[in-house]
Amino acid sequence: ATLDHRHPRLMLKDAELEALKERYAKDTALQKCVKDVLEQADVYCRLTPMPYNKIGPRLLHVSREYLDRIYALALAWRWTGRAVYADKAVENLLSACDFNDWNPSHFLDTAEMSHAVAIGYDWLFDYLDAPTRERIKSGLLEKGIKPGISVYSGRPFGGFGKWPQVEHNWNQVCNGGMLIAALAVADTEPTYSEFVVRNAVESLPKALGSYAPDGAWMEGPGYWHYATRYTAYALSALKTALGTDFGLSKTEGLSQTAYFPIFTAGPTGLFLNFADSRENSSRRPMACMFWLASTYANQYFGNNEHHILAAGKAQPEHIVWYVPQKGKDFLPPQLDHWFSGPVDVAVFRSAWDDPDALFVGVKGGFNQVNHSHLDLGSFELDALGVRWARDLGSDDYNLAGYWDAGQRWSYYRLRSVSHNVPLLAGQDQNRLAKAKIVKYEPKKSSVFAIVDLTEAYKDFADSVLRGVALVANRRAALVQDEFRITNACQLVWGMTTDAEIALVDEKTARLTIGDKQLVVKVLAPSGAYFQIESAQQPPPENPNTGVRRLTARLDDAQGDVRIAVLLCPQWTDGNIVKTVEVKPLAEW
Repeated sequence: ATLDHRHPRLMLKDAELEALKERYAKDTALQKCVKDVLEQADVYCRLTPMPYNKIGPRLLHVSREYLDRIYALALAWRWTGRAVYADKAVENLLSACDFNDWNPSHFLDTAEMSHAVAIGYDWLFDYLDAPTRERIKSGLLEKGIKPGISVYSGRPFGGFGKWPQVEHNWNQVCNGGMLIAALAVADTEPTYSEFVVRNAVESLPKALGSYAPDGAWMEGPGYWHYATRYTAYALSALKTALGTDFGLSKTEGLSQTAYFPIFTAGPTGLFLNFADSRENSSRRPMACMFWLASTYANQYFGNNEHHILAAGKAQPEHIVWYVPQKGKDFLPPQLDHWFSGPVDVAVFRSAWDDPDALFVGVKGGFNQVNHSHLDLGSFELDALGVRWARDLGSDDYNLAGYWDAGQRWSYYRLRSVSHNVPLLAGQDQNRLAKAKIVKYEPKKSSVFAIVDLTEAYKDFADSVLRGVALVANRRAALVQDEFRITNACQLVWGMTTDAEIALVDEKTARLTIGDKQLVVKVLAPSGAYFQIESAQQPPPENPNTGVRRLTARLDDAQGDVRIAVLLCPQWTDGNIVKTVEVKPLAEW
């Protein structure tokens, strides 16, 4: 009843586009966005359509390429009126519609291709002649919408078909793709469209609930962008096509979720990179930040994205959801933050506006969360413009058994041994373990969080706590673990790094990257000693070339054991922290 029968009706209507064109003359940031998108479109004009080419079980790289092309080309035509852009977009649309299928057995591929074709159909509607329009709509119905209806009806395509019931990114991406496709053809195919919209709106809260209570995303900052981008697509399309998002934007945590990528990016720009994020995943332009700024009237989110855009390339969606910059405030007022969602995350820093600032992040969570690694309690550290303690990120998704409950945990990058966590008796953490931050206390001169890791090590200990702190007026970091070990075993404290490591003595290591240095010291116990290991692995796993592990070992750990490690950046002002007092975590 509320459907806007005009085209285009998805996300950027003609009236909003005309308003942007009026603003263009006086808004240099918008001018940059348009320039970036037109340059992308010019590149796509020179490319032939991609063929149907699966890698392993996935067609996803093809679907995403078509999505990028259609957004850029269709928006370039709408902005300039130049037929060369529309003609190339139509060529790509027809190529996609000529595929035998959009690979519904891996439904992300179908969802993203449906999204691409739906945007092209809607935005180019008045440019298309009737036969071409029908050909594209037929492809969208047969290869996108009808397979989606099968899944909603309980007839999945293989093992990846349960996405309407899941709480992770598959829910937003698949529902979002199906919603956009259904809304594109809702004026002529109301029966199909109503079925899809109803089912998608009923399914989305299962995933959107994962943002509660404060906007963190359990799959890490890398998948935060994927999930949140599709949340923005879906809710934006509902609002422009139907005039309502059925209250979904009021989901707890969504209004705060833009803080998650802001706080979890260190001074290096690298994220606290847990779960299957890409290696060296970093903060980059994310157009959904504009949607979040507009939807929740938070100008700070928009200003922060403008700050990132100044050094990066805009995407078409930056224009679709464009918000102008107002004022210069783009930094949060507090230095530290605790996200207390399904995967607890605490992040601390010495400053926002210093590229050399000290930054530490630590995580809790659940080892069975989608894309999880066995990494409860893992920490990462930046200082002097360098990432010292790092996460290796995901390995190749096409490795045999990468998604199987048994074989997944045989791969080095997913095991505890590759992460910045303790090991007892050389064993990985318990695969079913959960960990929560049980205490968090920020002060002006210091900050700390304590994570209860007991479930992760229950075979050997009946209590394990990890404390992570910035100390000495935020000039150094302290990682302190306390165990009550019931079965005597070797204890290994580990840290993964790109640095060259030199052992000064058995309790002191000097790490070097370029002309920067970090000194790491074992403050307790007396019997612990440092060793250096390689993180290199044989094929077919990622080789991790040049990556090392600094480990502190206690050969016969039993009873109450405290291991405290101080990480001291060698500050160029000469103010070097040499040691700190070790106090029990109970006194923190």
